[in-house]
Amino acid sequence: MNLALFDLDNTLLAGDSDYEWAQFLISRGVVDRAVQEARNNAFYEDYKAGTLDIDAFLDFQLQPLARQPRAVLDVWHGEFMVSRIRPRMTAAARRLVAGHLANGDLCAVVTATNSFVTGPIVREFGIPHLIATVPAADMARGAFTGAPTGVPAFQGGKVVRVEAWLESLGLWWGSFGESWFYSDSHNDLPLLGKVSQPVAVDPDDALRDHAGKMRWKIISLR
Repeated sequence: MNLALFDLDNTLLAGDSDYEWAQFLISRGVVDRAVQEARNNAFYEDYKAGTLDIDAFLDFQLQPLARQPRAVLDVWHGEFMVSRIRPRMTAAARRLVAGHLANGDLCAVVTATNSFVTGPIVREFGIPHLIATVPAADMARGAFTGAPTGVPAFQGGKVVRVEAWLESLGLWWGSFGESWFYSDSHNDLPLLGKVSQPVAVDPDDALRDHAGKMRWKIISLR
């Protein structure tokens, strides 16, 4: 059995689902454009530099979810999929995923973006497993709390979350003949270093440089 792991934003997607969700909320007047875009841009610069404060970012990212009932968010997400996500799901990305699924590989998306935003996207790709940052929910109220639960799936946290998931399935890294992880970002170097076949996908400059030195495969899905 083989393992295929995929980052989502700017890897399988030709864009960032969290950014697009924020833009969608702005278009509905749910959040203030000037405040949202300024903070989002600042966090993105930190992300590119590898200095992102993941706790501060998640507080920013998850608070809008806490302001609306889950039923309303679900309706909005359906509209979001049509207008902003499906156009960013490239044919090349769909073929890559389909090839691993056809080979019978165990497939999962591993992403720092929260599972509310990413769950329907992952299902659209036909990928059966999602390892993501999980927003806490108040089940009695049917609403999110605005806080995360557990270890964020970011940088080394991705390794922690993947290994916990594998353990829940009775598996570990040595269970697989080959293992792949596809990512665009140097923030994913901890998980890229765990697999037998790391693949840089439309990589940022830091990851492209590292992949070149390590002779990792570099591909484009755009």
